[in-house]
Amino acid sequence: MARKHYLTATFADGYVKTIGPVSTPFTHCWRIVAILANGKTEVFWGHTKSLAEAKRKRAPAVDAAKMRGWQRYAFEIAEAVPTGG
Repeated sequence: MARKHYLTATFADGYVKTIGPVSTPFTHCWRIVAILANGKTEVFWGHTKSLAEAKRKRAPAVDAAKMRGWQRYAFEIAEAVPTGG
């Protein structure tokens, strides 16, 4: 059985996201902060096994913004580092 651990990602604005326990070797977390048509905010999260995989999530965000009618959004990526477990 694989060892489980926690991962922590710190985004540019200082927000810290912790995921886990996980046994998969994730390296990056991504988030989309979307401003909806009614002015409310929604946040979408995910984690990936590489920076390249995380960067590939940007294109679907463009489509989601159009499909869901977001006024605007920010797509961000942060490195996920092991923090114990």
